[in-house]
Amino acid sequence: MSSFPRSATVAVAGAALCTALAACGSAGSTGGGSDTSDTPASSGSAATGAPVKNGAAQIAITLKDNDCAVDHASAAAGPITFTVKNESAPGISEVELLSQERILGEKENLAPGLAATSFTLTLTGGQYQIYCPGATTENKTFTVTGTAASTGASTTQQLLADGTKGYGTYVANTLADMIVAVDNLKAAVDSGDLAKAKEAYAKARPFYEKIESDVEGFVLPGKNATDNKFNLDYLIDMRASNLDPAVGWSGFHAIERDLWQGGKITDQTKTYAANLQKNVGTLAQLAKSLTYKPEDLANGAASLLEEVQSNKIKGEEESFSHLDLVDFASNVEGAQQAFAYLKPGLDKIDPTLSTQVATQFKNVEAALEKYRDDSALGGFKAWTPQLRATDAPSLSKTVQGLQDPLSRIAEKVATAQ
Repeated sequence: MSSFPRSATVAVAGAALCTALAACGSAGSTGGGSDTSDTPASSGSAATGAPVKNGAAQIAITLKDNDCAVDHASAAAGPITFTVKNESAPGISEVELLSQERILGEKENLAPGLAATSFTLTLTGGQYQIYCPGATTENKTFTVTGTAASTGASTTQQLLADGTKGYGTYVANTLADMIVAVDNLKAAVDSGDLAKAKEAYAKARPFYEKIESDVEGFVLPGKNATDNKFNLDYLIDMRASNLDPAVGWSGFHAIERDLWQGGKITDQTKTYAANLQKNVGTLAQLAKSLTYKPEDLANGAASLLEEVQSNKIKGEEESFSHLDLVDFASNVEGAQQAFAYLKPGLDKIDPTLSTQVATQFKNVEAALEKYRDDSALGGFKAWTPQLRATDAPSLSKTVQGLQDPLSRIAEKVATAQ
C-alpha cells in the first residue's frame, strides 16, 4: 500500500518543475529534484555515477531483510531506469522516487521472490529521494548531475499546465496499480483463504481512495448515468449507508462485509470479487479520456479532505473491517499529490497560502503517524468505536486546519494570469 511518505521531508521549493511524468515501466518524465537530503543512497561503489545501457542510466534497488540497497547514489541527467528486486524483505513492498513531495515513479506489491521490475524516468539535475517504507532507513538521497532545467522564466499558466499533466500521470499510475491489487484480491478470494483475502483487501483499498474525486463520475458504457446500478463509483465503492436496494451489494464493501462480518468466503463473495475486477478494469479504460484544469486538482483535493471528515473520521467507510485510517491516509496522499503538482504555480500566485497549506499537510501527517502499526492490516491501527471516541475530535480538528486553506486554492488557480 502506498501512502504519503512517512519521513520524506522533501523540500517543496526546488530547482525545476516536473513537466511530464512517465508511467511506471516506460520512458518519459522530466523532474526537478529537491535540495533536502536524508541518507545517501548507499556507500562504497554507489558513490560513483550509474552506468548507461541502451541510452539510460541503470539503477538497481535491492530489498533484502530490512534493507533497501541502492547500487548507485547518482546518475547523469537524462533517462534513468530503476530496477527493483525484492529478494527477502517481507516488510517492504514498495519503492517510490520522490521530488518536492511528488511521487514521480513507483513500484508496489513487491513480494519477496518475484521477478525484478522497473520504471524509467527522464530526470533533470537535482536531488531526489528513494523512499522504501518499512526499511530500516526509509529515505535515501539520489542525486542527478547536470544542469537542471530552470523554471525562473516560466509563466504561472505554464507551471499550472505542467502540473496538471504530471498529476494526470499520477492518476494513471494509481489506476494501473489498483488493477494489480484488485487482481490479487480476486485471486486471494478465489483461493478461499480468509486471512490472505483480508490482507489483499487492505492492500487494494488505498488506490481508489487516492483518486476517487477524479474518477467517480463514470458509468458503464452506453448506460443511463442517473441509474445507480450503472454508476462505477457506486458499483466499486458503495457502502451500506448509501445502499440502493435496486442495486444490491457490490464492490469493495460487499467483499469487506463477507470477510469480516460473515467470516467466510462464499460463492457470492467470489462473484463480488469478479465483478469488482471487471468494473475496475472498465474504469481504468474510461479514465484514459480524463484531462484536467488546475482548479480540478484543487477541487479534487478539497473533496478528498471532505471525504475524510464526512466518512473516515466517523468510522463509516470501513464499518466491518475498521480500516478507516488506511483510507484516511490514502485520501490525504491523493490531496497532497494534487497540491504538490499545483504548488510551483501557486508559489507564484500566493506564496503565503502555498506555505500555509504545505505546513498543514505536515501537521495532518504528523497526527496520523501515531496510529501507524506495521503489524496491522494496511499499516494502521483499527479505527474502532473505542479509539474514535477518544481521538476523533482532535484528529478532525487537525484535518479542518488543512481543509480551510486548501479550499481557497481553486479560485486562486482558476483566475491566475
